[in-house]
Amino acid sequence: MPVTVKTFASFGEAASALSSDRSARYLGGGTLVMRALNEGDVSISTVVRATDRALTRIDMSSSRITIGAGVTFARILAERDLAFLHAPARSIGGPAVRNMGTVGGNLFAPAPYGDFTVALLALDATISVQGGLGARDMTIEEFLQSRERQSGALVLAVSCQRPASADAFRFRKIARIKPKGGSVITLAAHLPSSGGRISGARIALGSMAATQIRARAAERALEGRALDDATINAAASVAAEGASPTDNALGSAWYRREIVGVHLRRLLSGLE
Repeated sequence: MPVTVKTFASFGEAASALSSDRSARYLGGGTLVMRALNEGDVSISTVVRATDRALTRIDMSSSRITIGAGVTFARILAERDLAFLHAPARSIGGPAVRNMGTVGGNLFAPAPYGDFTVALLALDATISVQGGLGARDMTIEEFLQSRERQSGALVLAVSCQRPASADAFRFRKIARIKPKGGSVITLAAHLPSSGGRISGARIALGSMAATQIRARAAERALEGRALDDATINAAASVAAEGASPTDNALGSAWYRREIVGVHLRRLLSGLE
């Protein structure tokens, strides 16, 4: 089946084209769409592109960071002011993938991929999208819950608060092949503190459900407490609560449930 490629100068035109054609897919870096096409996905008959520079803009003018959906992981790694995102960006594939893969595309990557999205979930990111009903902002949790229905919308940007300190945000990816392998488990934790106690903990997990999820029981175990051994052990003991991992070639559901607490303990303890 022939595929039509449509290129637009503005993201608004691209969004309109996506929302009016259910067989259209947006092409950013191409690491997902081109793979689907090369594997014979006949549901895609139109590829939409946009050359709008707004999609590759990074705004770091305040404590809130806004990253255009078309920003690549290589670009993030080149920005010193985005050092807190370097670990999740570096976990994405090899150099060729990081040079092409985009922040917006990663939001749609299925398990065992989508590691950067795990970091965004821990950071309580906001997703800006434009579709048939115009532009709007969504929480990342709202976006992920409706991700399968977002194919007709164009992601414009993601934004999040910069962590208050270097150790307030932590990321860890467990993979069979480093750094480019699919994830056995991915973990990210944002641990703001006030008066030496955790306030507003967010822990996100990848490859522990159909999409990225929060480890809410572990968050509750941390909230309002000092990050000591007892608190870390309490959070680790309930890390798998609410998760629904599946079996794949990288690991079984049983194995993921068994090790997620071990790796959360190491993440919270600051161990490599």
